[in-house]
Amino acid sequence: MKNIRNFCIIAHIDHGKSTLADRLLDFTGSVTEREKQDQLLDNMDLERERGITIKSHAIQMDYVHNGEPFVLNLIDTPGHVDFSYEVSRSIAACEGALLVVDAAQSIQAQTISNLYLALEHDLEIIPVLNKVDLPSANPEEVTDDIVDLLGCDPEEVIPASAKTGIGIKDILTAIIDRIPAPEGDSSGQLQALVFDSVYNPFRGVETYFRILNGELKKGQKIKFMATGKDYFADEIGTLKLTQRPKQIISTGDVGYLITGIKDAREVKVGDTITLAENPSQDAIAGFEDVKPMVFAGIYPVDTEDFEELRSSMEKLQLNDASLVFTPESSAALGFGFRCGFLGMLHMEIIQERLEREFNMTVITTVPNVSYHAFTNKNPDDVVIVNNPTDLPEPSTLNRVEEPYIKATIITKSDFVGNVMSLCIDKRGQITNQTYLTTERVELNFDMPLAEIVFDFYDRLKTVSKGYASFDYSPIGMRSSKLVRVDILLNGQTVDALSALVHADNAYNIGKKMCEKLKELIPRQQFDIPIQAAIGAKIISRETIKALRKDVTAKCYGGDISRKRKLLEKQKKGKKRMRQVGNVEIPQQAFMAVLKLND
Repeated sequence: MKNIRNFCIIAHIDHGKSTLADRLLDFTGSVTEREKQDQLLDNMDLERERGITIKSHAIQMDYVHNGEPFVLNLIDTPGHVDFSYEVSRSIAACEGALLVVDAAQSIQAQTISNLYLALEHDLEIIPVLNKVDLPSANPEEVTDDIVDLLGCDPEEVIPASAKTGIGIKDILTAIIDRIPAPEGDSSGQLQALVFDSVYNPFRGVETYFRILNGELKKGQKIKFMATGKDYFADEIGTLKLTQRPKQIISTGDVGYLITGIKDAREVKVGDTITLAENPSQDAIAGFEDVKPMVFAGIYPVDTEDFEELRSSMEKLQLNDASLVFTPESSAALGFGFRCGFLGMLHMEIIQERLEREFNMTVITTVPNVSYHAFTNKNPDDVVIVNNPTDLPEPSTLNRVEEPYIKATIITKSDFVGNVMSLCIDKRGQITNQTYLTTERVELNFDMPLAEIVFDFYDRLKTVSKGYASFDYSPIGMRSSKLVRVDILLNGQTVDALSALVHADNAYNIGKKMCEKLKELIPRQQFDIPIQAAIGAKIISRETIKALRKDVTAKCYGGDISRKRKLLEKQKKGKKRMRQVGNVEIPQQAFMAVLKLND
């Protein structure tokens, strides 16, 4: 056990985690020349294209240091705020972490939040200054920032370049010298932490775990503590580039487990595995069910594809257990699903994967968050509102609570004013402002989650010329004055365009929605009124004028009554048309409602 080292790599997006993992694998000889490729651990096409890590990846390396063989277990973690629960479980499975900071971009919001996660679990932090070979790198200044943040000596910061391979040997030496060996009782009751799972279509769910106490033998009957279900360990082993089956895995090691589970929802990240015969009484602390933050409706473009969409979603859920969906129907769009996502990036990825892997073109409705409504009849009973149409009638409503978050924004001091005014526009309240250096400021806001769901991140990048970085964590529900704005087309409510908004912004948003829809909905043979309403009160109206044929063209000269007769006839036809006509809403209209500020 003394020769095992478990560590993860944490960093902000695009600071070079995956490339550093590639270099470590090369240097330790864990991959052959033939197997080498960039972003080796990112096995999804989407991850490679966007250059981001979506899932945690684990791999074991063998390395000989001063003539002594060591086993190094590396867990590469995602850098995006949507996947921070996964990162926290990966951190809990390790004794040390490489904190990678880009020498050109310096410390960003996600770096700090991941660092705090690591410090909560008492991890040994090894700071790595990456990309020192870039012409725009500023190693001295960024080293000072890291020293201020961690309180370490400047000599402890390892300068490296994952691209060219500078400093890789120093990093491996630091991992062996500075990260403690795992502790645990190998003769005790089995306790293993699940930090990831993947779905294999031939073998079911493969569970990745780290043993904290005890040992696991092939064929033993095991139990998952959160779900309380028992299975047999059909195959266990360690994770090299390919899986290596073993007969036994003992304390301190990281491995995989195949039990033939077919449903990904039965394996929860953060769960504890123990033996069924001699179970451990205590689960490993920190487990929580992953809660979706953002909800949106996903509908097939053609209603006949509903069953096909259902099976695509089920297959996708096997790979991504954090996706939740329930069937729902809409008068405007037919049958579809109300889906819960971890955040906007997660939603984008699910949409993209549906299109790529299953050839499903879908319509996504306006994303919103989950609210709690309380009625006058029984003020203690919570009505959970995932869809604006679920909101009780205004006359029976006591109050509505919405989820709030604590937002951390790090930006250059030149852009503090712009960032503040953006956050205050979004109903944010500033709670703290700290100058990290003379150039960089950390701002803390309490904000409603609903306000950051749509375009907040894009606008933040715009007002700060791309310099601001953003991270958030939920802080609970707060009471808020919310109303439902409905959109009526030709007198009919379009439920897919309804939105829950704060009462102060309702008029503004209703007006903008009507104007935007007027541009996007094609003209018909009859006038189409577009109205925004709160309850029965119309707050804004636009009219799309009818296309009309010039029926009086053939009347040259002659009596006016001949022209009037033709116009009256046309008017009657238009009136009848308006009663029976229905308005088709183009798909881009649903998405355009999100971009009201453009």
